[in-house]
Amino acid sequence: MLSEVSFLQKGTGKDLLFLHGYLSSKEAFTAQIDYFSRFYRVTAIDFLGFGKSAPLPTAYSVGDYAEWTAAVIRALGLQRPHVIAHSFGCRVAVKLASAEKDAFDKIVLTGAAGIILNRGFSYRLKVKAYRVCKRIAPRFAERKFGSEEYRTLSPLQKESYKKIVNEDLRVAARLVQNRTLIIQGKQDETTPLRAAQIYLESFPCAKLRLMDGAHFAFVENPLTFNLITEEFLYE
Repeated sequence: MLSEVSFLQKGTGKDLLFLHGYLSSKEAFTAQIDYFSRFYRVTAIDFLGFGKSAPLPTAYSVGDYAEWTAAVIRALGLQRPHVIAHSFGCRVAVKLASAEKDAFDKIVLTGAAGIILNRGFSYRLKVKAYRVCKRIAPRFAERKFGSEEYRTLSPLQKESYKKIVNEDLRVAARLVQNRTLIIQGKQDETTPLRAAQIYLESFPCAKLRLMDGAHFAFVENPLTFNLITEEFLYE
């Protein structure tokens, strides 16, 4: 199991786990790892298909990643860790916490992906045009309509990506009993404030804090993020 996982551990004390975003890696949390390893045994992992971990064996869904993460937690001997997750990592944290109530202690989400917002007429028109174009000229359709993120993926990752982004997690969020903190960058346009508010309304026990920064607010303003998180974990 652990032979396929790239992970970093630092410090001693209660376990604290970091889950990175899509197309990212554990190194995104460098400032947080250095800070929190003074108080916790910090563990940061690379998801399968990212960083230095092994490639995906199949087209994983969010549920598959959650099951894999649970297996990694057991293999590493982590004891009900706090978890700090970013973007895609939030999807995995929410999915796992909804299925296993003792998987985590407190949960911190930032740039939290997993909520599908209402899409307007222009989006629906674009989807219709893409489907027509894909039947006629599939390669052109992918170049023209696919996101930059999507175009960088391998065929297997593309199948996984479609499963991931088309799953809405507000029902799963209602099953999460953990105390949860949502930290939202005020300038985040990737996962906008409305998505954070829906999560806030869905979680039984959660609160929302705003801070300066965009989707990677924890990288842009690490000290602010760390202090907000530290206060929550010590409550």
